[in-house]
Amino acid sequence: MPKARNVVARRVIVVVREMCKCDWERVAEIYTEGLEEGKSTFNTKCPSFEEWDAGHVKTCRFVYEEDGKVVGWVAVTPSSSRCAYKGCLDNSIYIDSKYRGKGIGTALLTKLIEEAKKEGYWSILCTAFSINKASIALHKKCGFREIGHRERIAKDRFGEWQNTTLLEYRA
Repeated sequence: MPKARNVVARRVIVVVREMCKCDWERVAEIYTEGLEEGKSTFNTKCPSFEEWDAGHVKTCRFVYEEDGKVVGWVAVTPSSSRCAYKGCLDNSIYIDSKYRGKGIGTALLTKLIEEAKKEGYWSILCTAFSINKASIALHKKCGFREIGHRERIAKDRFGEWQNTTLLEYRA
């Protein structure tokens, strides 16, 4: 008969919290990883914190932390500077490649939607590269609906034309 042994399960501490400036190093690393993969942004370099901060809404910025390490983030930009669109946002979400497929994106988007509603936003848009099936599936899972496509809208960092898929969450 096999001998019984004690097994101690390691408990992982997970937190979804507001992003702060002190998170920027990890946020930038995760963004740069996504940028280098070439299927999430047309940008070719990671901005400084000051550039990034100036373009993003000060609320509705969240990080997913696992055992004290930021492994994913979500943030929003205004869809337009025009007053009529003050309730419309565009979202960005990035997950460290070593942590994808574990529900982190779902947790972050769920938190974003919940907080955006509290802040009075009524529309959250996502413009995903059409080749980024995981991002499209994540957004649909969280209640976004596909509202359109843009063909050959721009070239990616590798010089390849990309199509984008437009998705929207309506509060």
